[in-house]
Amino acid sequence: MDITNIKTLGDLRKSGYKSRTIKEEIRENLIGKIKAKENTFPGIVGYEETVIPDTERALLSRHNILFLGLRGQAKTRMARQMIDLLDEYIPTVEGSEINDDPFRPISKFAKDLVAQHGDSTPIHWVHKSDRYGEKLATPDVSVADLIGDIDPIKAANLKLSFADEMVIHYGIIPRSNRSIFVINELPDLQARIQVALFNILQEGDIQIRGFKLRMPLDILFVFTANPEDYTNRGSIVTPLKDRIESQILTHYPKTIETSLEITEQEADVLEEQSKRITVSDLVKRLIEQVAFEARNNEYVDKKSGVSARLTIAAYENAVSSAERRAIIHNEKQTQVWISDLVGIIPSITGKIELVYEGEQEGPYQVAVNLLEKSIRSQFILYFPNPEASKKKKATGKASQQVKTEEENPYKAIIRWFDGGNHLDLLLDSNDAGKLNSLYKVDGLHAFVKKYYPQANDKENALLMEFVLHGLASYSLISKKMLDGKIEFKDLMGSMMNFGAMNFEDDLTEDDFR
Repeated sequence: MDITNIKTLGDLRKSGYKSRTIKEEIRENLIGKIKAKENTFPGIVGYEETVIPDTERALLSRHNILFLGLRGQAKTRMARQMIDLLDEYIPTVEGSEINDDPFRPISKFAKDLVAQHGDSTPIHWVHKSDRYGEKLATPDVSVADLIGDIDPIKAANLKLSFADEMVIHYGIIPRSNRSIFVINELPDLQARIQVALFNILQEGDIQIRGFKLRMPLDILFVFTANPEDYTNRGSIVTPLKDRIESQILTHYPKTIETSLEITEQEADVLEEQSKRITVSDLVKRLIEQVAFEARNNEYVDKKSGVSARLTIAAYENAVSSAERRAIIHNEKQTQVWISDLVGIIPSITGKIELVYEGEQEGPYQVAVNLLEKSIRSQFILYFPNPEASKKKKATGKASQQVKTEEENPYKAIIRWFDGGNHLDLLLDSNDAGKLNSLYKVDGLHAFVKKYYPQANDKENALLMEFVLHGLASYSLISKKMLDGKIEFKDLMGSMMNFGAMNFEDDLTEDDFR
């Protein structure tokens, strides 16, 4: 039998339906999912051993919840997924503004209707998707918005005095009765507005203008807050925080693998892009590493955090950079090269908050530096650490019988640049042009083949480019990002040219007399 075919209170009684509070409803449905080994929060990655168990415990305890964490940590998403723990439909008194339970009406309208019609009282079925309310806390939010106010227009239309309860216009919280209600960024709510929530959480009554109503609202409250807000914009008043039974700390992905999974799941890449563009595991890891570098960078404000949205947007931009090249050169297939990662810089600059020193450096330069640090960190996971070769050379402790190439596996590549050669990688070059350029560097292909003999031609080419960027990040060769290209040269020659330019700038007319 389809329960939604029941249309009156009498038929509802005969069906044996039993009403539950929302917290009991969620608790029992959660127990069922746990017993069935179902994923209670599908799509939430990286919280399996931390946030999700904490949330399950809070819901089993029938607690209101505060998710406390930096931006981009899936706080609101966790709250929205709680909808799946609700019953498919619940009955309400038809016409009620606050989803009155037919068995336990709390509004004057519903009480009067049930008293007048008895078992003939019409009922309405509400789907779980309509049992979720959300409000972003902003300084302009008023008590009337959240709780309600007297409606003079209603009073005039119904010819009622302002002393009649029927003239009340309910706010968003009473209208979320028997629902999940979320207040995002709670510290942004003015203290006097937070105070208005005390009695709703603890006593179950509301006060609207002169009315003090005993309305035991049936709501699961979920609040979100950013620790940064406590100092920058406001705070959660202590009595309110005391009334929120469970505070759950969220966090960023702890490993690259978790971060990769999140980006793979969330990135909005079109099917036509996926067919045309190949993105290697190497490039994906470089993009994720940028976020890890940013979270520990001295120029980035750690209190503000670095959202997972950074890597999602960066991944989409990397794909689009390669796609743009393919469109320009009418290529049916291409891959994301390391040089395409220049295209993710706009995704970085808009998603990091800088400290004073970072502002002096400039957001663009900070983003470039983060990309360089990402390359540096990932390089030693694929190839020998260039620092080891530097140390051997500096200490002179390497055995004289060991060949120079074994002491420094990059020697042949560096020697090519030391010979006065340079390499320009055009950002908008087609794949064939990039290959021709890379194969000019003596020893580069042989070096990659030595460590990755099973790699195919496309993988070889990407690794060859990666080696050049890696050597530059370890200051073994010079790299300059110019308009439309990346220039690789020998380090010493670049330094001497830079010194010569500065020397010429310092010369005066007297120096030539």
